[in-house]
Amino acid sequence: MPLLEKVKKLSNQYFKEIVSIRQHLHAHPELSFCEFETSKYILSKLKEFGIECRSGVAGTGIVALIKGNKNGMTGPVIALRADMDALPILEKNKDLYKSKNVGVMHACGHDAHMASLLGTMKILNQLKNEFNGTVKIIFQPGEEKFPGGASLMIKEGVLEKPAPAKIFAQHVSPEIPAGKVGFRSGMYMASADELYVTVKGKAGHAAFPKQTINPLLIASKILLALQAEFMDNKKSNSTLPGKRIPTVLSFGKITANGATNVIPEELKIEGTFRTMNEKWRKEAHEKMKKISLEIAREMGGKCEFTILKGYPFLINDEKTTLRAKKCASEYLGKENVLEVDQRMGAEDFAFYSQKIPACFYRLGTGNASRKINPGLHSPEFNLDESAMETSMGLMAWIAINELLG
Repeated sequence: MPLLEKVKKLSNQYFKEIVSIRQHLHAHPELSFCEFETSKYILSKLKEFGIECRSGVAGTGIVALIKGNKNGMTGPVIALRADMDALPILEKNKDLYKSKNVGVMHACGHDAHMASLLGTMKILNQLKNEFNGTVKIIFQPGEEKFPGGASLMIKEGVLEKPAPAKIFAQHVSPEIPAGKVGFRSGMYMASADELYVTVKGKAGHAAFPKQTINPLLIASKILLALQAEFMDNKKSNSTLPGKRIPTVLSFGKITANGATNVIPEELKIEGTFRTMNEKWRKEAHEKMKKISLEIAREMGGKCEFTILKGYPFLINDEKTTLRAKKCASEYLGKENVLEVDQRMGAEDFAFYSQKIPACFYRLGTGNASRKINPGLHSPEFNLDESAMETSMGLMAWIAINELLG
C-alpha cells in the first residue's frame, strides 16, 4: 500500500479516538500556565502510546520524540507544536462535552490542536519504520498570555538537543470549511504589544471646571490624535516610504473613578498596537509616546505611557510553506488548499518562526449548513469534528515528507 494511503487509513482508524480526546480536553479547559490536569492527561496518552517524553518544560509543557527507524539510519529533525491553554470565557454551548470549569473555555481550538497532534503522533509512531530522522513534538503552555509559552520553552532549550531544522503548527479556522486548509508564505501574522496609559489631571467639582484639569478631555484629545496619526500609516511611516506596512492601533478600555459631578484625578486607557515590521514598530512606539506626553503637558496634565512589548511578527518560510502546501494538495486535492490573507491577529508561534524556518497554516473547521462557524474567542465557538481526521493525517503526511527529503 502506498505510504499516502497508509496515512489516510490510520487517520480514519484513529478518528473516533481522537474526537473523544478532543471532547475530554474541551470539557476540562485550563487557563494559561495553569494547564496542570491537561498536562497530566497528555502524559497519560503518551505513556499509552509508548512514546518517550519529558514534562515540566516552562511549567506544564511537554516535549516528546518519535524516532524514525527506516534501515536504522539517522536523518533530519523537525518539530510539530500544539498549544494547550484555554480562555477566560463562559461557554454558551449545550454539548455534553461543554466546559466543566465554569468561566473557562477552549474557545480558540487549542483542544483540537492537542488532540490532533496526539493523532499525528499515533500515525507517525505506527509508521516509524517508513522514515528516518526524528519528529520533536511540543505541547506548549500559555499561548494566550504574555510573555507567551513559546518564548519560555525556547529559553528552556526546546529548539536544542536535538535541534529541529523546521517547525510546523496549525490553527483552527471556522471561516474555512472543514476538509480544507489555508496557507500563506512570508509575513503572515502581526506583532502585538499591550499599551497602558495613565493620564493625570486635577480633581474637583464638575460644576467648576476652571478649577480642575480634566483627564477625560486630555485622554480624548490623545485618542483622537493617535487615531489621526496611525489611521493612514503611509503618512507616519518613514521605514519604507511609499509602501504600506499593515498597522493597527486600537484602544478597548478606559477607566476613571469620576461621577456626573466629579472630575477624577486620573484616567487609565488600555489598548494594543500591531504591525509587521520591527523598525516601524520601534518608531511607532516612540511616536505614540511623544504625541501623548506632549498633549498632556500642553493641557496642564501628565501622561505615563507604558508599552509591554509582546509577540513578534510571524513569518512563514517560503520554501517550507510551499513544500507543506504541496503535501496538502497531494493529501486533500488542490481544490481543498487555499491561499489565505495576512492577519493582524498575533500568535506566539512567531517566536519559533524568528528562530528556524516555520510553517503555520490554517485548518478549516467550519460548516455553514450546520451553523458551525462562530468566530474564535466566542462563547459559542465550536467546530465540525470531521476536521480532526483531516488535521492529524495531513500533519503526519507533512512530517513524513520532510523526513523523506
